[in-house]
This record gives sequence, structure tokens and C-alpha cells, in this order.
Amino acid sequence: MFKAVITDIPLLRDSISSIAEIIDEGIFKINKDGISLVAADRAMVAVVDLNIFSKAFEKFELDKDISIGLNVSNLLSVIKRASPDDKITMNLQNNKLELMIEGSSKRRFTVPILDLSQEEVPPIDQLEFTSDAEIRPEIIESGIQDAEIVADSVLFETSPSKFVMRAEGDVSRAELELEKGNESLLSLKAESEIRSRYPLDYLKKMIKASKISDSVSIKFGQDYPMKLEFKAKDKASLNFVLAPRVESE
Repeated sequence: MFKAVITDIPLLRDSISSIAEIIDEGIFKINKDGISLVAADRAMVAVVDLNIFSKAFEKFELDKDISIGLNVSNLLSVIKRASPDDKITMNLQNNKLELMIEGSSKRRFTVPILDLSQEEVPPIDQLEFTSDAEIRPEIIESGIQDAEIVADSVLFETSPSKFVMRAEGDVSRAELELEKGNESLLSLKAESEIRSRYPLDYLKKMIKASKISDSVSIKFGQDYPMKLEFKAKDKASLNFVLAPRVESE
């Protein structure tokens, strides 16, 4: 038996909407700590790591740990039917997930449980990063938009004193620089100069998760995967891991 009630509709909607940008289905694991999902996109370029903690729910009842396969777009389409003042009750029964939206009216939806096999996911918990910058997400979003004007990838650079995003086209160039001490650069840890390039199409999708967080932690290494961390206080965390784009000589 699983039953949960949530009133923070924007948190649920924005979390699911963000992962729907990257994956179309996945296996959600539910235990006493909350609801989690770790899944890679079909191209194995990116991994999503979502946790909606039990503290985010008004009520969270579970008699045993369960895993359910869901179509993310299908789930999102139902959640989007709720307004910010509504509450959603999730109830798992008869191999279907029932979602009841209550506000000015009471509406019920059922989302089918899919028989999904657990896909192989890169061991993201074993990654070790040599650079870590915490930044206001709107600054990164602006840098991504600037870079998109001139290229389809962006070079991230850090040093002990600054953070840089740089994109170069055949004739154009865009650059964003934050020096240590800038109020938008909340923290910076880098022992040396580090560079790595990443595809903009994925970054554009991932930065949309900033709706749930006041900051984004950007971790990477030299020509190494990047990890973007978004946290909604003690209610949720949403992380993305993105493979680097290594340029051929």
C-alpha cells in the first residue's frame, strides 16, 4: 500500500517537468525516505537523479518498499492539471497509480504502471570532481543563452579565482566571467585551471530545474562529466550528470 498527499504543487510539477526534458520513462523507487528516480537518456549522454523527500508530503504512508515504472510525460500531463492551490493524493492500487486532484472540485486520474526493465546507468556516485562552483541559476541560464548565439557547445573553465563560460563560432564569441567575490558566485573551489566542454542542447534543458532552487552547484573536471545540483531545501534534490564533448584534434 502506498498513499501520499502533497500540497506543494509547483515543486512536484517543476521536478517532474525537468526530468521529462531528458527521459521519457523510468522506474520510480518509493521507500520511507520518499520517491527517487535515477535514469539515463537513450543516448547515454545524461543521467537524471531525482529525490522528492517524504518531508515534502503532507501525508506519506507506505507499508513496504516498492518500484514502479511510469511514463514521465504521461505523469506530467496529469500533474499539470492541478493549480498551485490544489492538493494531489497519490494512491497505488490494482497495478495503477491513481492521482486525485482536490481544490474547487475533485478529479481522479489513473496512470498505468509499466513493466520496465532496469536499464544500465553509469555509476555516477563514483565520480570525483576537481572543481565546484555554486552560482545563481539565472546567471548560468543567461550564459547558456549567450553561448547559443554563436555555438552548439560551451566551454566551462575554473581557476582558484574565477569561473568562466566561453563559446566560440567561426566569427563570433561569447563569454561570461565571474570573479571570486562576485555576489552571483556564491562559492568556488578549484585548486588549478580546469576546462571541459559540454553540449548546449542538454544544458538548456537541465537549467530549467532552477525553478526548484535558489542556486545551482556546478561540478566538473578536466574533460570530465559535469554534475549540476539543484536543491529545494529539505523537500527535494534534482541532479543531472552530463558527459563532456571532447573535441577531436
